[in-house]
Amino acid sequence: MNGTVNQSLAVNTRSIITVSLLSIAYLLLSACIVGFKTDQLVLVGIFNTCFYVSDITRKFIIGFSVFIVYWMVFDYMKALPNYTFNHVHIADLYNFEKKLFGINFNGHILTPNEYWKLNANATLDIIAGLFYLCWIPVPLGFAAYLFFKNRRQFLCFAITFFLVNILGFVVYYAFPAAPPWYIQEHGFVFNAHTPGSTGGLARFDSYFHINMFRSIYQKGSNVFAAMPSLHSAYPIIVVYYAIKNKIGATKYILATVMVGIWLTAVYTSHHYVFDVLAGIVCAIAGIALFNFILKNFKPFRRFVDRYESAIQ
Repeated sequence: MNGTVNQSLAVNTRSIITVSLLSIAYLLLSACIVGFKTDQLVLVGIFNTCFYVSDITRKFIIGFSVFIVYWMVFDYMKALPNYTFNHVHIADLYNFEKKLFGINFNGHILTPNEYWKLNANATLDIIAGLFYLCWIPVPLGFAAYLFFKNRRQFLCFAITFFLVNILGFVVYYAFPAAPPWYIQEHGFVFNAHTPGSTGGLARFDSYFHINMFRSIYQKGSNVFAAMPSLHSAYPIIVVYYAIKNKIGATKYILATVMVGIWLTAVYTSHHYVFDVLAGIVCAIAGIALFNFILKNFKPFRRFVDRYESAIQ
């Protein structure tokens, strides 16, 4: 099996044609669905470079194709905004948050987001920004670590990550939800064309005189996809596989980052506490579902086996 699959990944005329056609098809499809962006060229450039440079980089990028497919699905969501499918929850979610987690401050009941907006300080802004900068590098960095340590566990992590995102996307379309900053900036009136906002992370950018978070949130696929908080889900997947792979004291660092991201999501008004809890549930459900499918469905297990053989 290994020889057959690995031979199919070797650079030959067939693979060159396949990769070239897929690259062109991706660029054309993206231009038609969401419009041309330089990010798409960068992605194609990275994939092609890794595919042709060496055997190990080729296996690496084939393995990471799970994350590439995730990115494509996420990007294409712009073409089908969730608010065109269901009513956007704004005031009801805000009032629900206040009822469950409201804080009495100076005689007024505030959501935790409102409380921390009034009590923010530069130290917390810096710490929060540093934690939130981890939500992409940490999962990808951990995935790279697993790739070189244990390819089987790398694939399990990558597919679990993809599955958790799909569960989150389903909820996004079933229950479109405005983030806390939306109410702070626009009130309770729905505006489909509202651009993404940095929320409380703007204070981090302002403190360092940069546009780090502003540039990130300008590329968001959908403002009304705050529940569940997938920012809060990703670090759970990392911590779960860190514990499973017995990586030692590093798991405590990753757990600290996880809690820091949860708190930052609320502190910066990007998510309600309820959103964070929903993200935690989404991650646990995705992990459990992956383990169930892997254990009980032989076709899926064979798929993982063949995928593993391809990148060994």
